[in-house]
Amino acid sequence: MIYVVGSSNTDMIVKAPHIPAPGETILGGEFTTAAGGKGANQAVAVARCGGNVSFLAKLGNDALGDQAIASFKADGIDVSHVLRDPNTPSGVAVIMVNHSGENSIAVAPGSNSLLCPTDVEGIEPVLDETSTLLIQLEIPIETVEKSVSIACSRGANVILNPAPACELSDDLLSQVSIITPNESEASLLTGIEVKSVDDAIAAGRKLLQRGIDNAVITMGSSGALIVRTDGEELVPTTKVDVVDTTAAGDTFNGALAVALSEGSSLKNAVVFANAAAALSVGKLGAQQSVPSREEIDAMLSQSR
Repeated sequence: MIYVVGSSNTDMIVKAPHIPAPGETILGGEFTTAAGGKGANQAVAVARCGGNVSFLAKLGNDALGDQAIASFKADGIDVSHVLRDPNTPSGVAVIMVNHSGENSIAVAPGSNSLLCPTDVEGIEPVLDETSTLLIQLEIPIETVEKSVSIACSRGANVILNPAPACELSDDLLSQVSIITPNESEASLLTGIEVKSVDDAIAAGRKLLQRGIDNAVITMGSSGALIVRTDGEELVPTTKVDVVDTTAAGDTFNGALAVALSEGSSLKNAVVFANAAAALSVGKLGAQQSVPSREEIDAMLSQSR
């Protein structure tokens, strides 16, 4: 079982020719709404990639929360650990997407910010050495730390997607099996500006020095760099036309967790995750862009 602890948001998306500068107004953009939030996106990715997934989050007791839970159930996600807060609205993200698919995001976390350490204690009895915890940083850091500590004490594997990036303690990082930053997140965590593969290797090595077992640095169209104690390897990805990069990283993480839970090597798991992420950028939106297992397998069979 893969346990995802994290955020759930409703995304308000505007697609426009470019992302406006401060004080600038742009007309002619297309508007849509979509289910999002890094935790929810990753739980959906796990489910659609064929994994068994349970999601722990806190939603508001409102229409957006109701819609989110109905959507999770439709994807086959276990929602028995999803909590509701009666006084705080569900999280919302406002997303601007430009003509090349790059995005700018502002998040009002709402009930996500109220997911507290005691809330995650309920997953302790169900975690064991065959479990995986997949977690991000859109919830309070003390809740992240408690979740990782519980998972580590139960022998579960911990995949940390450090997004949005912030300073993290060595104690937390020493309990992480795999960390999956993108280039900017790796830069913030290590102080090394990542603009090339060599930079990413240096950043990955520095992360390993802080106690992490493996670093997988996602590098967009260049693929993903694996950094381990026995060396480094850049795993290329399929070139695709980009519509929207929203949730590409979340899709990568969910797919990575599934492949590893099925016994794949780290390299093969990254190949699988790269394919999933490549498919996701061809569609607009977060969860609606996450591909199915059949789509991923078809892409991989064509590339062989």
